[in-house]
Amino acid sequence: MSEAPGVPPKPAVPTLYEWLGGLDALTRLTTRFYQRVPDDPVLAPVFAAMPADHATHVAYFLAEVLGGPPRYTSDVAAGAQHGHPRMVAHHLGRGLTEPQRARWMQLLLSTADEVGLPDDPEFRSAFVAYLEWGSRLAVINSGPGVPEPTPAPMPQWGWGVPGGPYRPND
Repeated sequence: MSEAPGVPPKPAVPTLYEWLGGLDALTRLTTRFYQRVPDDPVLAPVFAAMPADHATHVAYFLAEVLGGPPRYTSDVAAGAQHGHPRMVAHHLGRGLTEPQRARWMQLLLSTADEVGLPDDPEFRSAFVAYLEWGSRLAVINSGPGVPEPTPAPMPQWGWGVPGGPYRPND
């Protein structure tokens, strides 16, 4: 549908990735966050065996989920064993707890403030919604008896709501 004559077109709505400042901003976030983790008594044990490139991979993952380039998934083609099922698999059998998840959220959001991610209500609402959704799934997927994930597309998170509750038996 075209705009009415003489009415300027509405500007395109940026992705969350574009709004937050792209890969540079996410790299600042994840790098600083994982610099803080070893000093955190709740999170240090969770990430004790973290590979040196973990912050980079998490930045790529968040970038893709928030509307940026599919670099995390494209690493699958390069043999790096990434993509959404691989992220899920990283949590299998980890036995993550709600206090660990809550602390992860708290530390990540305070780091977002520290590194200057946007703090407008619309962005923070969408960003926090994704982090809550993803971190709660991580706890679920870290529990006993969760099977290896099957191929699935990368979630795409935008400014709106995800569309309903997670119901594993549907």
